[in-house]
Amino acid sequence: MADRTTDRLLHALKAAGPQTAGTLAGRLGVTAVAVRQHLDGLAAHGLVAHEDRREGVGRPRRYWGLTAAGHARFPDNHAGLTVELLEAISGVFGAGGLERLIAHREAATLAGYRRRLAAATTLAGKVRMLARLRTEEGYMAEWRRDADGSFMLIENHCPICAAARACQGLCRSELGIFAAVLGAAASVTRVEHVLAGARRCAYRIEPVATGIDRSRRGRKLRGPARASRSMPAMPRLR
Repeated sequence: MADRTTDRLLHALKAAGPQTAGTLAGRLGVTAVAVRQHLDGLAAHGLVAHEDRREGVGRPRRYWGLTAAGHARFPDNHAGLTVELLEAISGVFGAGGLERLIAHREAATLAGYRRRLAAATTLAGKVRMLARLRTEEGYMAEWRRDADGSFMLIENHCPICAAARACQGLCRSELGIFAAVLGAAASVTRVEHVLAGARRCAYRIEPVATGIDRSRRGRKLRGPARASRSMPAMPRLR
């Protein structure tokens, strides 16, 4: 099996979740027969597994997805060493010391993000740049704008997953970083979470009207303000 094809196949399953051989063939630009051969090879190595799903009338469709070993093929930022260091810090300096470490990392990360997002003048531009930064850090991030005007930031891989399981303050910190870097004009909510059993982390980002925006909208609803005029005095009849 060609290494490049294997990597592309694993990447497609990581980025989009379980898929049929036909869907994967369309993504990779190869035949479904070739994809099935590669999937069989990956399954033999324990990297993928399949699940048959019944969708309406007819035969079930076979979906292929990554196993735990398949997910482990992606970078994990030296997970074992990171977990050991976190445990050592907590053991030596206590919970307070670990919280100070998280706060220091949060401040440094936020400062770096703010420098990179400084040129973005719209919320869409900020979300786009944030997704790019997270991808550079190994999160395989993507973003989209939904019909209601909100945005989704989706992270298909968590390179700090082992550390986050050992210290969930890291996840809390990341949510705070997103909210801070996007500013008061956005509300950020985590809607999918790897640590809660989801296959990825996803965040809904909703625009928030500022005080100025609300004031302008209120004036539009009420109509333009008009200065009151006093009625001229009626001439006295003689």
